[in-house]
Amino acid sequence: MNILKFLTAGSVDDGKSTLIGRLLYDTNSILDDQLEAIQKANRKNDDGTIDLAILTDGLKAEREQGITIDVAYKYFQTEKRKFIIADAPGHIQYTRNMVTGASNSDLIIILIDARKGVIEQTKRHSFIAKILGIKKVLVCVNKMDMVDYELAVFENIKTEYLTLANKLGLEDVDFIPVSALKGDNIVQKSQRMPWYHAAPLLTYLEEVEFEELANQGWRFPVQCVVRPQSADLHDYRGYAGRVLGEGLKVGEEVLVLPNGSKSKVKTIEFNNEELPEAHNGSSVIIHLEDDIDISRGDFIVSANHPAKTDKSFEANISWFENKELDLGQIYLLQTHSKVSKIKIPEILFKYDVHTQEPQYDQAIGLNDIGRVLIKSADEIVFDQQKDFPENSRAIIIDPRTNITVAAAIIQ
Repeated sequence: MNILKFLTAGSVDDGKSTLIGRLLYDTNSILDDQLEAIQKANRKNDDGTIDLAILTDGLKAEREQGITIDVAYKYFQTEKRKFIIADAPGHIQYTRNMVTGASNSDLIIILIDARKGVIEQTKRHSFIAKILGIKKVLVCVNKMDMVDYELAVFENIKTEYLTLANKLGLEDVDFIPVSALKGDNIVQKSQRMPWYHAAPLLTYLEEVEFEELANQGWRFPVQCVVRPQSADLHDYRGYAGRVLGEGLKVGEEVLVLPNGSKSKVKTIEFNNEELPEAHNGSSVIIHLEDDIDISRGDFIVSANHPAKTDKSFEANISWFENKELDLGQIYLLQTHSKVSKIKIPEILFKYDVHTQEPQYDQAIGLNDIGRVLIKSADEIVFDQQKDFPENSRAIIIDPRTNITVAAAIIQ
């Protein structure tokens, strides 16, 4: 059974938390004590039914204000698949939290209020989805019950969003009309929208598939060098980490970056057992045929599909901090377990969220997205986002406060 990681995004009060709550409720994925707690809660819908949004509002401030502030993660499964759901906040001031949730998602569900259509946050979240390289976009036109389930309303929003998607270069977009409040097209097909002939949301999520990048190779960021140095394991030297991509096998020729040393995979170890190969997402220990100087933060990669190394490169960044980007400040760049000192000497441009066009000679502040030049003190091992998305992402940290100030996607 494979796992689907998806994110819900949209503007405030578009119904993201209600959609997730309805999905959990209608699939009987709520524990009895949780159900009892929300039944006793003061928050009710206008018709007196349970406010299912409470299920994802974990913070006290969220329950009091009726909004989502931080990303809430929920887990459930059906007979066909396991799901990890990230419920992202809709407020513009919490866009940085949305970026965090999107960075690990395969699919993004963008909710659009049927009464409002495509608005600024729709454009912002779609733009972030494009920059982060999310594989598929599903647009759920919510609150169809508020527009009498009219086909024309759905079609107009679909046309409007496709215009935006074409401009952004989002190629894989699907649409479902829903009412999270009433449960229409969430788990079961709605009888109130007979004009919609495709699958409801749950069936869609169970069956959606993704095209994998061909021949992208694999990456193994070293998290720890395992040297017990005991009498029993005097010569033991293993490299622990998590595999990115497919194709890591015993006997394969590898390249150690950034130093450029070559070797072959001697054994792959998991829980004191030897494996012939390791798949994407597996946490294993690799043993090489040669003793090579390897440290935490180094990469072991496929020799047939090596990664890039450089001290200077361009990246798209999403800025999280209230203070603007300071071109004179030294920051830290963390890529997997590697932390390096960097400077950002130049802002190439900032994106206009409304038009998606570059703006020049502009500062980058809270929630802004822009392209910058990064210069590092160390060689950085990376891939371009279009080639290997999982190895193109990083975070930027302010060493004075230890706060993460930006997410970076190497271009």
